[in-house]
Amino acid sequence: MSSMSRASIGATARLFSRFIALSTVALATGAQAQGFIEDSHASLTLRNYYMDRDYQDDGAKSEAREWAQGFILKFQSGFTEGPLGFGLDATGLLGLKLDSSPSRSGTELLPVSPSSGRAADDYSRLGLTGKMKFDKTLLQAGDLNLALPSALSSPSRLLPQTFRGGYLTSAQIDGLTLHGGYVDRIAKRNSTDYEAMTVASPNGRFNGRATTSHMAFVGGDYALSPELTLKAHYLEVADLYDQSYLGALHKVPVGPGTLSTDLRAFFSGENGSADAGKVDNRHLSLQFAYALSGHRWTLGYAHQGGDTATPYISGTELMGISEMTMSSDYLNARERMWQAIWDYDFATAGIPGLTARLRYVRGDNIELAAFNIDERKEREAQWEMGYVIQSGPLRGVGLRVRQSFYHNDFPAGAAFRDENQTRLMATYTLPIW
Repeated sequence: MSSMSRASIGATARLFSRFIALSTVALATGAQAQGFIEDSHASLTLRNYYMDRDYQDDGAKSEAREWAQGFILKFQSGFTEGPLGFGLDATGLLGLKLDSSPSRSGTELLPVSPSSGRAADDYSRLGLTGKMKFDKTLLQAGDLNLALPSALSSPSRLLPQTFRGGYLTSAQIDGLTLHGGYVDRIAKRNSTDYEAMTVASPNGRFNGRATTSHMAFVGGDYALSPELTLKAHYLEVADLYDQSYLGALHKVPVGPGTLSTDLRAFFSGENGSADAGKVDNRHLSLQFAYALSGHRWTLGYAHQGGDTATPYISGTELMGISEMTMSSDYLNARERMWQAIWDYDFATAGIPGLTARLRYVRGDNIELAAFNIDERKEREAQWEMGYVIQSGPLRGVGLRVRQSFYHNDFPAGAAFRDENQTRLMATYTLPIW
């Protein structure tokens, strides 16, 4: 790392420290704090989650099955009055074990002891985020939830995954949103504290033991018109990899419905000392969706070029078209992936709150360099239904069931085992004020 880079990192860290100190002083003195209190709100989200992985191969573990209850308490302040406003957000997370055993642990709903394989009875963490706002520019420092193309805070388990660092967004120019930030630690979805970031390495794609000192990112989203949005982002994971992203989303009326075209491209290479090993990937995808009267039909294709898989931070998700699949990430080296999705909103049929999805995903031409094999395949059929109760004493309670059936021809010991997976979730958010 160059001396200039070290200086920049140090300056950034000092900036965030000073910002937190200024926020604390402003709030402690109560100066112009009327907006801070009046515009604040708090809520408690209850999430009951059952997850069952029934493995269909001959691996040592035949199932992973756990049930847990999560509590997510959020406080979001307003901003102190004046041209420069200060605020503070706090998130308290608590997960409780309802059912698990060493023979069935490992769903990532709960932290697990490496020695005994036993899941913790409970786990918790507190995230604090200071914030400062000037007109349409917002600076946050502390516990962060990111939704970037190359780093999506994973929402797919009991408690959300977050980062520690600073994040600046600005919408001073109409239609243009700018992003920039620096993070140095990650709190995984089944973890109680922050830890150093690593690259995801299923199937031995990269050196998953190598850690990074920080991740830095910049980017912009520009709504060129109501129908067309363009995106350009860059992310650096120090001494592991860097990744550029270009995207375009276009919507146009076609007949009685709307046709959406979604283009996404990731270009990844090694960074610094390349501690994760070789990184050489070009991930290109194109997806079309047609929405009509509650229905949405989607067809998508993704192509992996280069010598390696697509890298992403372990514990997060990449915003490729394969996001939210249940049993694989479809990001293996040289993989060609296509998918077909049907979504339906039953509000059109007079049943508001009820939604359904059918999805089929297939990948082929897969290269698993760690096993010295290629031309492998994988496939997954998935269905889900969700319902939010619309009236009565349980109004607002959300129920969801998701199930997938996954198969591949990978060798023994590879990640993404043949499985039938079931997830059941019940959620409810209680406004406190």
